[in-house]
Amino acid sequence: MHDRKSDEPGATSGRRARGELESGVLAALYGATEPLTARQVRDGLPGDLAYTTVLTILSRLYDKGMLVRHRAGRGYAYAPARDEAAHTAERMRSLLEHGADREAVLTRFVSELSEEDEQLLQRLLSGHDGPQHSGRADEGP
Repeated sequence: MHDRKSDEPGATSGRRARGELESGVLAALYGATEPLTARQVRDGLPGDLAYTTVLTILSRLYDKGMLVRHRAGRGYAYAPARDEAAHTAERMRSLLEHGADREAVLTRFVSELSEEDEQLLQRLLSGHDGPQHSGRADEGP
């Protein structure tokens, strides 16, 4: 008898897609106001992940330079090495650099922006932020 949920249309095997765990861990850390231990990260994630799984993901992200850590008891507390905007911008830049047709990728990206995002992008490119905060880290409050 063959009874696997993953054989059903639209069903999932219960396993997360590659990178989904890393994204979830990063999201938990970006949402925190202070560094988190592996147990705290695990407790903030959906599902019933093993502590060792979360610890492995944290270690891999640390090895990639995406997290910083400091001693917390017998283990470590982790925090993102960069803010979420810097991380997302780096991912976007990396995807753009690895595309075969940079112009086509940028054209498609801009064509799918909301009107508000398109206006924001135009302001940023022209150097006129107007009354809104640009999100630059070197600006004061």
